[in-house]
Amino acid sequence: MVTSTHSTAPTGPAGEKQLKTRPAAAVVILIAGLGVIILGLALSVSVGAADIRLASVWKAVFHFNPELPQHQVIRELRIPRALAGAIVGACFAVAGAIMQGMTRNPLADSGLLGLNAGAGVGLALAFAFAPSLSFMYIMLYCFIGAAAASILVFGIGSLSHSGLTPLRLTLAGAAVSALLLALSQGIAILFHLSQDIAFWMAGGIGGTSWTQLRILFPWVAAALVGSLLLSRSITLLSLGRDVAAGLGQRTRLVQTSGILIVVILAGAAVSTVGPIAFVGLIIPHVTRFLVGVDYRWIIPCSAVLGSVLIVFADIAARMINAPYETPLGALIAVIGVPFFIYLASKRKGGLA
Repeated sequence: MVTSTHSTAPTGPAGEKQLKTRPAAAVVILIAGLGVIILGLALSVSVGAADIRLASVWKAVFHFNPELPQHQVIRELRIPRALAGAIVGACFAVAGAIMQGMTRNPLADSGLLGLNAGAGVGLALAFAFAPSLSFMYIMLYCFIGAAAASILVFGIGSLSHSGLTPLRLTLAGAAVSALLLALSQGIAILFHLSQDIAFWMAGGIGGTSWTQLRILFPWVAAALVGSLLLSRSITLLSLGRDVAAGLGQRTRLVQTSGILIVVILAGAAVSTVGPIAFVGLIIPHVTRFLVGVDYRWIIPCSAVLGSVLIVFADIAARMINAPYETPLGALIAVIGVPFFIYLASKRKGGLA
């Protein structure tokens, strides 16, 4: 059961309690993970419709020649795409980790709890009523949509006299997601945006530009720094709200700050890559299994592992059916759905 507010530790994967923190494992993950990300970025830049040797990638980065078409492709198309994958992966993973810690819900994820769908409605409205908007304003629409979805989900989940439980939160997220998804599809049909919305809903980072990255980076950097500053408070909150309050935490302020950070991370990621689910579900559980329950380690390690997952998933999406691309969202779902079923089946006594 996960409703008790006096549990000694948050629940880890497969319903087992992870009582220890392993900082040595966390340091290894951070160092090795950063190395794997660099390798993944190099492979991502070299793999595509036309494979490019790593030596050419090196020259394009450090000895750029604008007259060479291959250098132009590397600089203007592939490097922004690879960097976007790393950034988006970190966003989804950290958002999921914060939500799981704050709500003590092992199934919490920005996709499962409606934030991705809310950002999708915001993006559909931007396409419908202001198609010439810059990426900055499109991202702002996604922020507003994600924020509205979070208010709906937490509001509906808290209607019962017994308060917000993991089960109610999950059910509210599923209901709000279905509603907002239908709304965005209705907007797409009404304004003849079906093709644009369908491409975005499939998920993918192809076409990401340097302009988008320049707009995206400050928001994401600020949210990630905020998540690190909040990490100790989230650890205490994951022990139970009463326990956190007893230890002097201002729980309402922590929850409000955490939701704001999640909205920024989810809105930024969804505006760039589409509503990819399950990254924020899978990565925090894997991270807790490896490093324990201290969110001062869970959050940075989740960011690194989330980046690794998206970068290499994007490489796989280009290689599985080359020269055509497999939708990134579908590829992540192939991994995420079995994990979700496994996790739900291991929750003894359910979520309530």
